[in-house]
Amino acid sequence: MTVQVTIEQKLTASLAPAHLEVTNESHMHSVPPGSESHFKIIVVTDAFDDQRLIQRHQAVNAVLADELAGPLHALSMETLTPAEWQARGGATFTSPDCMGGSKADQ
Repeated sequence: MTVQVTIEQKLTASLAPAHLEVTNESHMHSVPPGSESHFKIIVVTDAFDDQRLIQRHQAVNAVLADELAGPLHALSMETLTPAEWQARGGATFTSPDCMGGSKADQ
């Protein structure tokens, strides 16, 4: 099973999201082809009602603790309630380009 599928399954089982996007952004970084080390997630769930941003991120980090301790190098996330998602019109955020150096240069 891929890291992406594992992330999707764990977040779905734990948070019952109304909307979930898991994007492997490893290709945007200085890693070998086919890597699964850099991900962006968007999680929209009622479970985030009445939670501050830090609590939402802590909940996601707890669900993905094994992955964060292993194959994941970077995880960016948007954690929203359905009302917040609707107010944004479902817009997603764009990740910045990697500013790290090439491993070939090292």
